[in-house]
Amino acid sequence: MSLSRQQRFPRARASVRAARQFVGDTLGEWGVSERRDDIRLCVSELATNAVLHGVPLGREFSVRLEWEGGIVTIEVRDSGPGRPVVKQPDLGARSGRGLWLVDELADEFRIRDERVGKTVWAGS
Repeated sequence: MSLSRQQRFPRARASVRAARQFVGDTLGEWGVSERRDDIRLCVSELATNAVLHGVPLGREFSVRLEWEGGIVTIEVRDSGPGRPVVKQPDLGARSGRGLWLVDELADEFRIRDERVGKTVWAGS
């Protein structure tokens, strides 16, 4: 059985918390508890990147969650230009760890170019 749910969020800092809540609530409804905190952290980091770097003014980003065969996948899609890059974290820096964290926590991590924008995908 495959379950999926998607929601759109505006380009606003409050959307990061809303995306994390959406994922947490959905996982709860589906009865998924394994690695729930890791999954919520991943969506939080991906949503933060979308808000700060990916979503053009006046646009939205989407979060899609899928659960199939015991595997949870997250997709965060925005319509902005550019391709995110995973960097080794600078321990003294206040930012720049998001994609590195997602890459470390997720079993799989991909960035897919779209006709407009990109999708960042993580599976656990």
